[in-house]
Amino acid sequence: MAKPNIKVLALDLDGTLTNDDKQITPRTRAALDQALAKGVMVVLASGRPTEGVTPVARDLALGQNGRAGAILSYNGGAIVDCGPGARILWQQVLPAPMVPALCSFAAQQNVAIVTYSPEGIVTERPQDPWAMREGFTNKLPMVGVPDLPAYVNYPVNKMLITLDPIRLRPVLQAGLDRFAGQIDLYPSSPFFIEAVPLGVAKDRSLAALLDRMGLTRDNLMACGDGMNDRSMIHYAGVGVAMANAEGPVKAQADYITAADNNHDGVAEAIERFIL
Repeated sequence: MAKPNIKVLALDLDGTLTNDDKQITPRTRAALDQALAKGVMVVLASGRPTEGVTPVARDLALGQNGRAGAILSYNGGAIVDCGPGARILWQQVLPAPMVPALCSFAAQQNVAIVTYSPEGIVTERPQDPWAMREGFTNKLPMVGVPDLPAYVNYPVNKMLITLDPIRLRPVLQAGLDRFAGQIDLYPSSPFFIEAVPLGVAKDRSLAALLDRMGLTRDNLMACGDGMNDRSMIHYAGVGVAMANAEGPVKAQADYITAADNNHDGVAEAIERFIL
């Protein structure tokens, strides 16, 4: 049977590309090397900020020596080319008035709110234990500023409310009531509430990338394990759910790997559909 004509490979990171130790296994690395050698573009698709994905792209030498690669960050809020100049290929940004409005809301709720810059995680509460989790997860420094809205004079793809899990439901509901129809708010963990432009999703940004490249969804394979991967797995010509994926994710997939993220599930998919 002929293999699909895959030109773009979108990979979630945690629980998909990397094992539970946050490492890329040798077999998976070898499969990626072979796919890149065939001219396949590898897109690292994550909810992390761009700066939080860059070390993985650098480790895989994406954008170097003809190895085509891009970073899809903020769950689809931006796609950045891994080549010289780090060109923004696609992005959605929060309306400028939303930055002070969200900061005011967080202050009223007495919770921390952060955003991102090339310097790290920017917040008025750099010592907040819940905010510090975002810095730890992305291996980025905390940057304390006295006035976050005044500091942010650049386009913002995402803001993140960080809080004690006990407060998640009431704060989320208050935010949904206040910002309905203006932005999307949703929990991404028991202590994080994402604040993003309306309609941000991995499938939407990948569709824009494919259109830019003159390709279609039939040229895309997407692999993931989490709920934020459902849209791209459903959209892709070949949607792959990891063995360790959640049930609703598997329901969207064309193929479910026999192996989980600790046992080369991504390599299994690449070998089956690309190599």
